[in-house]
Amino acid sequence: MKNIKWLFIAFAAMSLWACSEDDLDSTSIFDKDATVKNEFDKWLEKNYTVPYNIEFKYRFEDKESNTQYNLAPADYDKAMALAKMTKFLWLESYEELLGPNFIRTYCPRLMHLVGSPAYNSQGSIVLGTAEGGLKITLYNVNAINLEDIDVEMLNYWYFKTMHHEFAHILHQTKNYPTDFNLISASNYQSSSWVNVEDQEALDMGFVSPYASSETQEDFVEIIAIYVTNTPEYWNALVGSASATGRELINQKLALVKDYLKTSWGIDLDALRDIVQRRSGEVLSMDLSTLN
Repeated sequence: MKNIKWLFIAFAAMSLWACSEDDLDSTSIFDKDATVKNEFDKWLEKNYTVPYNIEFKYRFEDKESNTQYNLAPADYDKAMALAKMTKFLWLESYEELLGPNFIRTYCPRLMHLVGSPAYNSQGSIVLGTAEGGLKITLYNVNAINLEDIDVEMLNYWYFKTMHHEFAHILHQTKNYPTDFNLISASNYQSSSWVNVEDQEALDMGFVSPYASSETQEDFVEIIAIYVTNTPEYWNALVGSASATGRELINQKLALVKDYLKTSWGIDLDALRDIVQRRSGEVLSMDLSTLN
């Protein structure tokens, strides 16, 4: 009787183990054997690894995730859609303007997707992070509604974040003029930026509350907001600031444009034209198949 009992326990344990292995199929959102590649993995290799030397991670890995946040994996189909849009709106925009060598040389080596938002201790939401020019993480991927693509929502969460984080990589590689840091030197809010309202930020000379946190965020927010919005939007945004705020923002924009042109050969207006044209084409993209 004892032998039968232990035989039953062993059989049950083997069954559970077999089920857990079966559940981790080729489209699993959790880390698994890297040698098993599904069609999306093969598409990423062809469209990210080979042309740009970028590793694109959508499966959930503890070593890549920030443990200070309570995070969830990205859904497979939404990760696939975002991978296609990221290539089209970010990588190929710079490639169209400057050629393939530029983006291959200066793009991050790792793109990482997280399904849930990341909330910090201040109560604000982290849209994305750039780590030493090597890795960009995008959060809240699971908020994408594939049945009703909202370009404004995509712009806020992802497209603007892509350009924001890449701008960090550019200025970390080649410093921008220190004159920029002096324009609003007395108005930076540090961690108190979360209490700054949109209009208050504009009147102080910042294009967003987050731009008022410190000089580097101020610098990249100008780039990201400029290229991901129409000229009409930008003019209305700056025009709604106080006279002092408008003057400060325009001074900063002039320095940003000069830095990008002289240091990188980037015409910010030409880049905006490309991004805006491509943004208008997103709704016609096939985001559900790998073509």
